[in-house]
Amino acid sequence: MAFHWQDNHCCAIFPAMSNNTDPAAGETGENTTHFGFRDVPESQKASMVREVFDTVASKYDLMNDLMSGGVHRLWKDSFINELKPRPGMKLLDVAGGTGDIAFRFLKNGGGSVTVCDINYEMLHVGRDRAVDHGILKNINWTVGDAQKLPLPDQSVDAYTIAFGIRNVTRIEEALSEAHRVLRPGGKFQCLEFSKVVVPGFDKLYDTYSFKLLPEIGRFIAGNREAYQYLAESIRKFPDQETFASMIRAAGFERVKYRNLSGGIAAIHSGWRI
Repeated sequence: MAFHWQDNHCCAIFPAMSNNTDPAAGETGENTTHFGFRDVPESQKASMVREVFDTVASKYDLMNDLMSGGVHRLWKDSFINELKPRPGMKLLDVAGGTGDIAFRFLKNGGGSVTVCDINYEMLHVGRDRAVDHGILKNINWTVGDAQKLPLPDQSVDAYTIAFGIRNVTRIEEALSEAHRVLRPGGKFQCLEFSKVVVPGFDKLYDTYSFKLLPEIGRFIAGNREAYQYLAESIRKFPDQETFASMIRAAGFERVKYRNLSGGIAAIHSGWRI
């Protein structure tokens, strides 16, 4: 098990930031993006996302269990079953800091995995979990940006990202990078919150997301605002068809998606031909 600190990426994505002194979004003429329901300069989003996950890293897995009633574990199991790990398969798992996807991949017969995450604190939690589970071989931990991956062209057999792509500043660039690092015949697979498709369930889900979820975050992780942002970021993410179109535009073929739990989450996949 190795840990790599990619300084050439971290310096660019971990800028110092003070919300009290930075110019308002758009005042400098810079392009803006969303941070939850707020518009912020694109250059600030990565550091703001990092701050969110810095504060919740130690409680992240516990919060996932509480938020989903443990259902996220079933989603991730299904995600790995669809990937079909095999001996010799080389996986890049992006935004996979705490190791949930990487561990499942190795335990289900995968060859080797590189976990790449923008957030050092999340990777630190994942590395400690790997030691606790006795997972010491065929796994590397790398700090890096999904929009500028620290890997060579055509160097992996599969690319996964679970509950991370909605936090990326420029999703199109992340998809382009996924296509770049995959070998011909390689598979892209994404697990992400999506648009509820069951009539009437969307209102119940909204009530849970915006009223109960932030309070759970305050009580368990000591950070209500972080989970308010997470709820908002889910609503800002493209729906299933729109995201599938973005994956095709990045060059992937045979793109499809499968809804989980009525569309609360979805698995999107595509192939580099």
